[in-house]
Amino acid sequence: MSKRVRVRFAPSPTGPLHIGGVRTALFNYLFAKKHGGDFLLRIEDTDQTRYVAGAEQYIVEALDWLNISFDEGPGKEGLCGPYRQSERKSLYRKYADQLVAEGKAYFAFDTAEDLAGARKEAESKGETFIYNWHNRQALKNSLALSPDAVEKLMAEEAPYVIRFKSPENKTLHLNDLIRGDVHIDTNTLDDKVLFKSDGMPTYHLANIVDDHLMSITHVIRGEEWLPSMALHEMLYDAFGWEAPQFAHLPLIMKPVGKGKLSKRDGEALGFPVYPLEWKSETEQYIGYREEGYLPEAVVNMLALLGWNPGTEQEIFSLEELVQQFTLERVNKAGAKFDPEKTKWFQHHYIQEQPVAILVDSFQKILDAKSVTTSIDLFQLVSMVKERATFASDLWEQSEFFFHAPKEYDEKAAQKAFKEETPAILKQVVEQLNEINDFTASELTEKVKGWITSEGIGFGKVMMPLRLALVGEMKGPDVFDIMGLLGKQESIQRIESAVASMN
Repeated sequence: MSKRVRVRFAPSPTGPLHIGGVRTALFNYLFAKKHGGDFLLRIEDTDQTRYVAGAEQYIVEALDWLNISFDEGPGKEGLCGPYRQSERKSLYRKYADQLVAEGKAYFAFDTAEDLAGARKEAESKGETFIYNWHNRQALKNSLALSPDAVEKLMAEEAPYVIRFKSPENKTLHLNDLIRGDVHIDTNTLDDKVLFKSDGMPTYHLANIVDDHLMSITHVIRGEEWLPSMALHEMLYDAFGWEAPQFAHLPLIMKPVGKGKLSKRDGEALGFPVYPLEWKSETEQYIGYREEGYLPEAVVNMLALLGWNPGTEQEIFSLEELVQQFTLERVNKAGAKFDPEKTKWFQHHYIQEQPVAILVDSFQKILDAKSVTTSIDLFQLVSMVKERATFASDLWEQSEFFFHAPKEYDEKAAQKAFKEETPAILKQVVEQLNEINDFTASELTEKVKGWITSEGIGFGKVMMPLRLALVGEMKGPDVFDIMGLLGKQESIQRIESAVASMN
């Protein structure tokens, strides 16, 4: 690539950022970094009626949390700012006027009632109303009206929009980096509004002007924008500008059923569809961060939704994704979202976390529960983390270390506590009392040696022993548990179990 690669993520601040948008940002980031280029954030807030307070800050915070921060954007001003479209609105009118002056766009004075009538008339004939070459001369615009009539309407400050003049009887030959060649018959296109009666540009005009002025080389966006590609290419041609290369990403599909993933799917099935928690006066949605997911897990999951490396590899660091990402390996078909696969990634990455970091997270959990302990938390977390998918699971897997069981799982007790069990456990206590170095290795050697020498079945000892210590048939190795609990606590729990059986 001869030009420096420059890509942009251009969300509208209308609410929380859906993970489909996050994936678009991620793919833009990966592509830019792969080619040593720039990743820009542009806030497309031309529609002020849909603006939601806090949404822009949410977008920035989400990208930062995922470690895919932008190089230029609000708060990181480069040479192409400002990066909010609402702060650029003075730029757009002259470009709309340029197209009008060159006969490539025109003023349209049709009222909502005019258009509703034209639409109704078309429907009565079994047709679909399209405002373009075949009827524009019969509608209220500067192509059909005389110059004097247009001037009069302007003098009267009649409301108007500026529409693009779509060409007639042409076939557009477009290229999408993911979908290949796309051919469009211009006779099927309508004359899109470029400038609204409220003095603001539409997305189409602002998007093209900004991408040009910001030297964007590649537009990587969602599949829903594919129908707009023809207009955008025509606008570039109308201005005489070199168009960027386009790439339209596949949709993220529901885990169950058909259609694209929505917030309702997350609500119904209990998984996040937003990177961070979102709260407003009318809405509240869970976020991956607040649910305990690590950013590495979310990035890895999203990268494989629509892209594949061409190998069996599934675990990728962000650096590895940058190295291996190519648009050529992005699929055309939609990618089905799998909440359980997301947990699989999360489990992997939490196992990769340094124990010291997990201990810090676990200490916060203990503090929130007002639990104080002299137990070695580094040793404890090392012991139970294999069974944890989230930091919160560490408590579930280790709660019994901090509270001696007051009751015992009924089914397990029926199976483990037999008539001879109290006598066996009393003998175990005798063995434990003889151990001075109360470590897992010493306990293993002493107790297992005694079981073997006495010819007792291991199940008759180990099952009730675990139940006595934990209250359930779960947890790490029994001797590891006792080593961490200590001699006095271990013996006390065994004796309590014996007393309950008696």
